[in-house]
Amino acid sequence: MNPYLAGVGIGLVLLGAFVIMGRGLGASGAFSSAAAAGMASVAPERAATLEPYAAYLGDERRGPLSDWLVIEILGVTIGGFVSAWGAGRLRRGVEKGPRVSNRARLLYAFGGGTIMGVGAKLARGCTSGQALTGGALLSVGSWIFIIAAFAAAYAASPLFRRQWT
Repeated sequence: MNPYLAGVGIGLVLLGAFVIMGRGLGASGAFSSAAAAGMASVAPERAATLEPYAAYLGDERRGPLSDWLVIEILGVTIGGFVSAWGAGRLRRGVEKGPRVSNRARLLYAFGGGTIMGVGAKLARGCTSGQALTGGALLSVGSWIFIIAAFAAAYAASPLFRRQWT
């Protein structure tokens, strides 16, 4: 897709989220909601002592699907699948360079995802939430975050380049 057209589309979706839901986009909140609902169902006594999990208990007990960010992530997953299918790019496989094994590639992906998840909790938002929502709100912290994220990616890319060429 044309990146300018995709950017306008993301901007319109972000605007719609602000107008309809009263908040911006993000992904880490969906995982937090699913984890909170899981903990509340497995260990309700412990969850009752922790503020983020308390909303999932008692008469107000609700499932993770009651959080619209979970629905957002499901929509992103389904939309990605439909997009790949429509473009003829839907196939099984592991995207990797010729010098890395499937196992190593998956370990790198899992490790990087774990680091990003921990970083999202420390930064009080994931990359999409910080860059899209925080950037649109002109949050200084979000702008610093995204500049630092790009700088770190450029600095780290030479370390991983040989695995992809």
